[in-house]
Amino acid sequence: MPTVRPPLPPAVTEGRIVAIGRRLDPRLVDGVAGALIDAGVAAFEITLNEPEADALGSIERLARGFGDRMLVGAGTVRSIDAARRAIDAGATFLVSPHTDEALVRWAAARGIPALPGALTPTEVVRAWDAGAAAVKLFPAGIGGPGYLRELRGPLTEIAYVPTGGVSAENAGDFIRAGAVAVGLGTWLIGDGAPDGVRERATAVRASIARALEAR
Repeated sequence: MPTVRPPLPPAVTEGRIVAIGRRLDPRLVDGVAGALIDAGVAAFEITLNEPEADALGSIERLARGFGDRMLVGAGTVRSIDAARRAIDAGATFLVSPHTDEALVRWAAARGIPALPGALTPTEVVRAWDAGAAAVKLFPAGIGGPGYLRELRGPLTEIAYVPTGGVSAENAGDFIRAGAVAVGLGTWLIGDGAPDGVRERATAVRASIARALEAR
Protein backbone atom coordinates (compact mmCIF):
# COMPACT_ATOMS: atom_id res chain seq x y z
CA MET A 1 0.00 0.00 0.00
CA PRO A 2 1.27 3.53 -0.71
CA THR A 3 2.33 5.63 2.27
CA VAL A 4 0.51 8.62 0.77
CA ARG A 5 -2.76 8.53 -1.16
CA PRO A 6 -3.75 11.90 -2.63
CA PRO A 7 -7.24 12.75 -1.40
CA LEU A 8 -10.12 13.30 -3.75
CA PRO A 9 -10.75 17.06 -3.97
CA PRO A 10 -13.99 18.47 -2.51
CA ALA A 11 -15.13 19.34 -6.04
CA VAL A 12 -15.55 15.58 -6.51
CA THR A 13 -16.51 14.38 -3.04
CA GLU A 14 -19.02 17.18 -2.45
CA GLY A 15 -20.10 17.92 -6.02
CA ARG A 16 -20.46 14.18 -6.79
CA ILE A 17 -20.12 14.73 -10.56
CA VAL A 18 -17.15 14.67 -12.92
CA ALA A 19 -18.10 16.10 -16.31
CA ILE A 20 -16.15 14.64 -19.22
CA GLY A 21 -15.43 16.57 -22.40
CA ARG A 22 -14.54 13.95 -25.00
CA ARG A 23 -13.38 15.33 -28.35
CA LEU A 24 -14.93 18.63 -27.34
CA ASP A 25 -14.45 21.42 -29.86
CA PRO A 26 -12.14 23.96 -28.16
CA ARG A 27 -14.47 26.73 -29.30
CA LEU A 28 -17.20 25.27 -27.07
CA VAL A 29 -15.14 24.81 -23.93
CA ASP A 30 -15.92 28.16 -22.29
CA GLY A 31 -19.66 27.82 -22.82
CA VAL A 32 -19.73 24.26 -21.50
CA ALA A 33 -17.67 25.18 -18.45
CA GLY A 34 -19.92 28.12 -17.66
CA ALA A 35 -23.04 25.98 -17.97
CA LEU A 36 -21.57 23.30 -15.69
CA ILE A 37 -20.67 25.87 -13.06
CA ASP A 38 -24.17 27.37 -13.26
CA ALA A 39 -25.61 23.92 -12.54
CA GLY A 40 -23.26 23.26 -9.63
CA VAL A 41 -20.79 20.90 -11.35
CA ALA A 42 -17.26 21.79 -10.28
CA ALA A 43 -15.07 19.07 -11.83
CA PHE A 44 -14.38 18.98 -15.57
CA GLU A 45 -12.18 16.43 -17.32
CA ILE A 46 -10.90 16.97 -20.86
CA THR A 47 -9.84 13.74 -22.55
CA LEU A 48 -6.57 13.43 -24.42
CA ASN A 49 -7.86 11.02 -27.05
CA GLU A 50 -8.91 13.90 -29.24
CA PRO A 51 -6.11 15.78 -31.05
CA GLU A 52 -3.84 16.17 -28.04
CA ALA A 53 -2.83 19.71 -28.90
CA ASP A 54 -6.49 20.75 -28.86
CA ALA A 55 -7.09 18.92 -25.57
CA LEU A 56 -4.05 20.45 -23.88
CA GLY A 57 -5.07 23.86 -25.16
CA SER A 58 -8.54 23.38 -23.71
CA ILE A 59 -7.10 22.32 -20.36
CA GLU A 60 -4.86 25.37 -20.31
CA ARG A 61 -7.78 27.62 -21.22
CA LEU A 62 -9.99 26.13 -18.52
CA ALA A 63 -7.29 26.32 -15.87
CA ARG A 64 -6.61 29.96 -16.70
CA GLY A 65 -10.22 31.11 -17.03
CA PHE A 66 -12.13 28.84 -14.66
CA GLY A 67 -9.53 27.33 -12.33
CA ASP A 68 -10.70 29.38 -9.37
CA ARG A 69 -14.22 27.94 -9.70
CA MET A 70 -13.68 24.54 -11.24
CA LEU A 71 -11.36 21.56 -10.82
CA VAL A 72 -9.75 20.91 -14.20
CA GLY A 73 -8.45 17.46 -15.09
CA ALA A 74 -7.21 15.33 -17.96
CA GLY A 75 -8.80 12.08 -19.08
CA THR A 76 -7.71 9.14 -21.23
CA VAL A 77 -4.22 9.56 -19.79
CA ARG A 78 -2.33 6.48 -20.95
CA SER A 79 1.30 7.28 -20.17
CA ILE A 80 3.47 9.22 -17.75
CA ASP A 81 4.60 11.46 -20.61
CA ALA A 82 0.98 12.35 -21.37
CA ALA A 83 0.38 12.96 -17.67
CA ARG A 84 3.31 15.37 -17.54
CA ARG A 85 2.00 17.32 -20.52
CA ALA A 86 -1.48 17.50 -19.02
CA ILE A 87 -0.18 18.75 -15.67
CA ASP A 88 2.02 21.32 -17.39
CA ALA A 89 -1.12 22.56 -19.16
CA GLY A 90 -2.91 22.98 -15.83
CA ALA A 91 -4.63 19.66 -15.09
CA THR A 92 -4.96 18.96 -11.35
CA PHE A 93 -6.27 15.40 -11.56
CA LEU A 94 -5.74 12.51 -13.98
CA VAL A 95 -8.19 9.91 -15.26
CA SER A 96 -7.41 6.79 -17.29
CA PRO A 97 -9.58 4.17 -18.96
CA HIS A 98 -7.31 1.44 -17.60
CA THR A 99 -5.02 0.64 -14.69
CA ASP A 100 -1.36 1.47 -15.25
CA GLU A 101 0.19 0.97 -11.82
CA ALA A 102 3.38 2.85 -12.71
CA LEU A 103 1.35 5.87 -13.81
CA VAL A 104 -0.78 5.79 -10.66
CA ARG A 105 2.29 5.57 -8.44
CA TRP A 106 3.95 8.41 -10.35
CA ALA A 107 0.92 10.64 -9.79
CA ALA A 108 0.50 9.64 -6.14
CA ALA A 109 4.16 10.43 -5.40
CA ARG A 110 3.52 13.96 -6.67
CA GLY A 111 0.29 14.48 -4.75
CA ILE A 112 -1.84 14.36 -7.90
CA PRO A 113 -5.15 12.49 -7.61
CA ALA A 114 -5.35 9.69 -10.16
CA LEU A 115 -8.54 7.84 -11.10
CA PRO A 116 -7.50 4.74 -13.06
CA GLY A 117 -10.12 2.71 -14.85
CA ALA A 118 -10.93 -0.79 -13.61
CA LEU A 119 -13.78 -3.27 -13.90
CA THR A 120 -12.92 -6.57 -12.27
CA PRO A 121 -12.15 -7.04 -8.57
CA THR A 122 -8.51 -7.78 -9.40
CA GLU A 123 -8.16 -4.59 -11.43
CA VAL A 124 -9.91 -2.55 -8.76
CA VAL A 125 -7.56 -3.77 -6.02
CA ARG A 126 -4.47 -3.24 -8.17
CA ALA A 127 -5.54 0.32 -8.96
CA TRP A 128 -6.28 1.11 -5.32
CA ASP A 129 -3.09 -0.45 -3.97
CA ALA A 130 -1.03 1.57 -6.44
CA GLY A 131 -2.28 4.79 -4.83
CA ALA A 132 -5.43 5.77 -6.70
CA ALA A 133 -7.44 8.57 -5.13
CA ALA A 134 -10.50 6.73 -6.46
CA VAL A 135 -11.15 3.97 -8.95
CA LYS A 136 -13.02 4.83 -12.11
CA LEU A 137 -15.40 1.88 -12.46
CA PHE A 138 -15.49 1.55 -16.25
CA PRO A 139 -17.53 0.81 -18.21
CA ALA A 140 -20.03 1.03 -15.38
CA GLY A 141 -23.06 0.56 -17.60
CA ILE A 142 -22.20 -3.11 -18.16
CA GLY A 143 -23.01 -4.18 -14.62
CA GLY A 144 -24.95 -1.16 -13.42
CA PRO A 145 -25.47 -0.14 -9.81
CA GLY A 146 -26.02 -3.77 -8.81
CA TYR A 147 -22.49 -4.68 -9.86
CA LEU A 148 -21.04 -1.80 -7.84
CA ARG A 149 -23.05 -2.92 -4.82
CA GLU A 150 -21.61 -6.42 -5.10
CA LEU A 151 -18.06 -5.10 -5.52
CA ARG A 152 -18.41 -3.02 -2.39
CA GLY A 153 -19.29 -6.11 -0.38
CA PRO A 154 -15.68 -7.25 0.05
CA LEU A 155 -14.05 -4.00 -1.17
CA THR A 156 -15.87 -1.39 0.91
CA GLU A 157 -12.85 0.83 1.64
CA ILE A 158 -12.34 1.74 -2.02
CA ALA A 159 -13.71 4.98 -3.46
CA TYR A 160 -15.55 4.37 -6.74
CA VAL A 161 -16.48 6.79 -9.53
CA PRO A 162 -18.66 4.86 -12.01
CA THR A 163 -18.26 6.13 -15.57
CA GLY A 164 -19.64 4.97 -18.89
CA GLY A 165 -23.38 4.56 -19.29
CA VAL A 166 -24.27 6.99 -16.50
CA SER A 167 -27.18 9.40 -16.94
CA ALA A 168 -29.78 11.20 -14.84
CA GLU A 169 -31.82 8.00 -14.85
CA ASN A 170 -29.24 5.93 -12.97
CA ALA A 171 -26.83 8.42 -11.36
CA GLY A 172 -28.78 8.34 -8.11
CA ASP A 173 -28.81 4.54 -8.14
CA PHE A 174 -25.01 4.48 -8.39
CA ILE A 175 -24.75 6.89 -5.46
CA ARG A 176 -27.13 4.73 -3.43
CA ALA A 177 -24.97 1.73 -4.31
CA GLY A 178 -21.98 3.46 -2.72
CA ALA A 179 -20.30 5.55 -5.41
CA VAL A 180 -18.50 8.63 -4.13
CA ALA A 181 -19.28 10.40 -7.43
CA VAL A 182 -20.20 9.63 -11.04
CA GLY A 183 -18.55 10.52 -14.34
CA LEU A 184 -20.69 11.64 -17.26
CA GLY A 185 -19.46 12.33 -20.76
CA THR A 186 -21.42 12.24 -24.00
CA TRP A 187 -24.81 12.07 -22.31
CA LEU A 188 -24.08 15.21 -20.29
CA ILE A 189 -22.12 17.31 -22.78
CA GLY A 190 -24.16 16.40 -25.87
CA ASP A 191 -23.44 18.80 -28.71
CA GLY A 192 -21.92 21.34 -26.33
CA ALA A 193 -24.84 23.78 -26.39
CA PRO A 194 -24.77 25.50 -22.97
CA ASP A 195 -28.52 25.38 -22.38
CA GLY A 196 -28.63 21.63 -22.90
CA VAL A 197 -25.56 21.05 -20.74
CA ARG A 198 -27.08 23.15 -17.96
CA GLU A 199 -30.41 21.32 -18.15
CA ARG A 200 -28.88 17.85 -18.07
CA ALA A 201 -26.41 18.75 -15.32
CA THR A 202 -29.28 20.10 -13.22
CA ALA A 203 -31.21 16.86 -13.73
CA VAL A 204 -28.24 14.75 -12.63
CA ARG A 205 -27.71 16.93 -9.57
CA ALA A 206 -31.36 16.49 -8.63
CA SER A 207 -31.12 12.72 -9.04
CA ILE A 208 -28.07 12.59 -6.79
CA ALA A 209 -29.65 14.87 -4.20
CA ARG A 210 -32.65 12.56 -3.95
CA ALA A 211 -30.35 9.56 -3.54
CA LEU A 212 -28.42 11.25 -0.75
CA GLU A 213 -31.60 12.19 1.07
CA ALA A 214 -32.74 8.57 0.90
CA ARG A 215 -29.57 7.19 2.47
